[in-house]
Amino acid sequence: MRLDELARSLDLRLLTPELADAGSAEVVAGHVSDMLSDVLANAPPGGVLVTIQVHLNVIAVAVHAGLAGVIFAAGRTPEDAVRQRAVEQQLPLYVSDASAFDVVGRLWSLGVKGRNA
Repeated sequence: MRLDELARSLDLRLLTPELADAGSAEVVAGHVSDMLSDVLANAPPGGVLVTIQVHLNVIAVAVHAGLAGVIFAAGRTPEDAVRQRAVEQQLPLYVSDASAFDVVGRLWSLGVKGRNA
């Protein structure tokens, strides 16, 4: 499923509108974690990360892991410096008012599974 389709289905707000074409990226899987070492070790390239962490290191780790995008859960929104770094790195960011648990459940119901599912 494409990022823009996920965003519509999950009622996500796009935080990086400068990356208009980024929504066409295919999401191959999902990963949820607030431990960045876990994201580095286990997040699937081409996947989407669900987290409540909103600091600059999230962007660096997501880019290094080759993720298609990041969804910030529970209405958490990063500062503009974090958003700008994501734009520079071509990493789409989204926010959901739903909890991480609910976002992941909805991803699962849409067919976005974990790496080993």
